[in-house]
Amino acid sequence: MRARLLILASAIGSLGWGAVLPYQYAYAADTRGWGTLTAAVASSLFSVGALVAAPLAGRLADRIDPVLVAVATQLIGAAAVGSLMFVDSPQLFLAGMLVFGLGLSAAVPAKQVLALRWSSSDDRRRVFAYKFTAESLGMAAGAFLAGLVVNLDEPTGLNAGFLMAALGFVLSSIVIAIAGRLPGPIGVVDSVAEEATDAGVDASTGAITVIRPDAKHTPARRPGALRLIFAEPAMRWTAVVTVALALGFYAQFESGLPAYAITELHVDPSAIGTAAAVNCLVVVALQVLMVRLTAKRSAPVLLMAVGVIWMLSWVLLSAAQFMPAALASAMFVTTYGVFAVGETIYSPVLNPLTASLAPAGMVGQTLGTVSALQTAFSAAGPLVAGLLLGAGLADVYLGLHFAVSAVAVFAAWRIHRALQAHHTPTTAVPVLDSRTGSITRVP
Repeated sequence: MRARLLILASAIGSLGWGAVLPYQYAYAADTRGWGTLTAAVASSLFSVGALVAAPLAGRLADRIDPVLVAVATQLIGAAAVGSLMFVDSPQLFLAGMLVFGLGLSAAVPAKQVLALRWSSSDDRRRVFAYKFTAESLGMAAGAFLAGLVVNLDEPTGLNAGFLMAALGFVLSSIVIAIAGRLPGPIGVVDSVAEEATDAGVDASTGAITVIRPDAKHTPARRPGALRLIFAEPAMRWTAVVTVALALGFYAQFESGLPAYAITELHVDPSAIGTAAAVNCLVVVALQVLMVRLTAKRSAPVLLMAVGVIWMLSWVLLSAAQFMPAALASAMFVTTYGVFAVGETIYSPVLNPLTASLAPAGMVGQTLGTVSALQTAFSAAGPLVAGLLLGAGLADVYLGLHFAVSAVAVFAAWRIHRALQAHHTPTTAVPVLDSRTGSITRVP
């Protein structure tokens, strides 16, 4: 029940993203007359807020109740986006967007920790898949509903979007708070994926921890947080595959790919909206089926498959250059659907895999740190696309993202190799029986 409420809360919270972000650039630059520089800085500050907030909130989620972290940060985001209805200067608008980004992104690792705690090993991938689907639907619904009421010809024309976002965060916080008060066992990561050997719950924080075969050799003196998180090769390669897959698609979703479609493929702008809709529909249609098909598959192998799908997508986009306009437009829309197939594999496995590799008591901080890395590199995606496409280097743009996707495949393979090494320990390993609570040693 609590997992279902978290999924509902995630959908409601995503309304704010869809209701504001697609319109804020034109609102700041044109409607309010603050210029393109202010609009661009607002988007950057939103990303900076996300970059700063995620690891800090993840660390808090390890140390205090993640319900409190999620609720408090979303309420901060609600206050920030609601205040944008009353600002009348670019400086206040920029400050509001910064805090909006802080609140929205700080809630993410806390909700990921809750998804881990409120699910069992049998349904964890399904919970993350449904959560991702719900967030996609929430964003689409927010953009659609805001599009019906937003009027960018008036200075107050985006107030409906700001209000919708604020109410969405408040309602999401209420649902999470209710879920947190419901009785139920704390989920234990006894088998997130094939890499987990032993798992438990930190008694002082309630955070999920995973003990790997060499955990008993960890020295008592703890190094810095980042060094501890990335001490193991599998975790380092997980960060690489996360960044590479984000650069291979998500960083280009809103700006780079539409720019390529218009400048190089000469498609009608309406096809971009159609492509985004197809992407969402494919995710919704295939997510449940994909979770069932991949339930028993290794997480690194599935991530390799995502990288291959990304590579295929960029090949299709490259081929579209040589097609007539109508066929190129159809191929562009189809490619968004192909990307979506990869998303249905990516979303259920990446966060549980990351959590399973986190140091003891640092699940939230690890998820937040990896999320911050993803945000930092993804923020550069539109800039790279603008420079390359603006210089007429479309082939370099396509080749670069094909190569980035190939890096994701290689990184996922390295994760697979690293976890295989953990599965051949030279000494006996303590293993917790999740049914009886007894500890046995497996040679």
